[in-house]
Amino acid sequence: MKYIFSFFLFLLIAKTSFSQDKNWSIHFQQTVIPQHKPKINAPYSGEFSLSDTSETQTSLTTTIYLGRRLWKGAAVFYNPELAGGSGLSQARGIAGFTNGECFRIGNPSPTIYTARLFFRQDFALSGGRDNIKKDKGVEGETHAHPVENQEDAANSIGGARPSNHFTISIGKFSIADYFDNNSYAHDPRSQFMNWALMSNGGWDYPANTRGYTWNVVAEYVREKYAIRAASSLVPTTANGPELNWNWANNQSNTLELEKSTTFFGKEGKFRALAFYTTTYMGSYAEAIKQTNPDVTLTRKDGRTKYGFGVNYEQALTKESGLFFRASWNDANNETWAFTEIDHSISGGFVKDNLFGRKEDRLNIGVAFNGISDLHRQYLAKGGYGFIIGDGKLPNYGLESILEINYNAKITDWLSVTPDYQLIINPAYNQDRGPVHAFALRMHTEF
Repeated sequence: MKYIFSFFLFLLIAKTSFSQDKNWSIHFQQTVIPQHKPKINAPYSGEFSLSDTSETQTSLTTTIYLGRRLWKGAAVFYNPELAGGSGLSQARGIAGFTNGECFRIGNPSPTIYTARLFFRQDFALSGGRDNIKKDKGVEGETHAHPVENQEDAANSIGGARPSNHFTISIGKFSIADYFDNNSYAHDPRSQFMNWALMSNGGWDYPANTRGYTWNVVAEYVREKYAIRAASSLVPTTANGPELNWNWANNQSNTLELEKSTTFFGKEGKFRALAFYTTTYMGSYAEAIKQTNPDVTLTRKDGRTKYGFGVNYEQALTKESGLFFRASWNDANNETWAFTEIDHSISGGFVKDNLFGRKEDRLNIGVAFNGISDLHRQYLAKGGYGFIIGDGKLPNYGLESILEINYNAKITDWLSVTPDYQLIINPAYNQDRGPVHAFALRMHTEF
């Protein structure tokens, strides 16, 4: 509690000191997720299996978002974060795990650390149209570099920003802040909680245990399309807390193309992503030759992993929409950072304004996850990854997930979300489960 009180006190002092200065941006979030699962069917278990007993765990994250405008187009951002608690079974036993906040948690004890610390510079590009109306106090339609009105928000300083721009961001942040975005399924604090619904499951995106890394991101943004490229540090071990600063031999590179679309007069967006990672990985092919397979004993410099993902969102009405994702990676070498999904398809439906409550949202999503043949053989022979492993895998099946939640906006700063998830074949094992997971997410932001 003393950590949370200190965060609140710091925020109040900062908010009071800088609230009148439009060159500053100060925001806060706290998310608490208690989650419960009843006893599951489990004729056998391994070291990294989901517990077969009834279980309740709670996670907590608290973040302060500080931003400061430096000069024209430039800003620096700093996010101290507190995290603690745990996911079900220490976030093991399900590849598409049930709590999107838990990948940020390494030590269950409340810990304060730097989540983000980065610099961003916009360079205005000519062309396009002006998105700021005259009644907002800006003369429209005649700017050499058209601008749009950017709201003051977390890691975003309010004011005019070029609608067409080239941007460089350098520092520590989550690479998912920039890539694989989706208006309906990307934020586990307000949308879907399952890992396979908040991101492309087959994208083994670079991050430490808490979900952050050091990156360089370049963005070329026009009115109807965008191109993004990034180079990022990877952890020294699979899902490890420490990052490898030998960038020349240990890096992950990501490229994404984004295109705005129109379907029957309704807006949508299509994104296509590719990634390539090289680091000190283990080989599944070498591991399955061992009597007691252990992929960590086969690690070697220069191993690679590459993959692709597509991501589409489509508005149906002003209050509803659909989303779809599909991803794949080559899976010859071990999963290194995100989760043990080698190919995945996910999609769903969202609906706002239910029961006369305009800011509430119903979220319904499904995901189907799979692994490569080599990965399957490795688990079947008793091998373990960093998140799954039942000691054997005689009956492989796609890990199938359903998530339904209702995000109720209680006040301008508080939302409460009852959440239900059904996981069939957890960790690709038809002999275990199904799993029923229940949660009540409480999220505060201002």
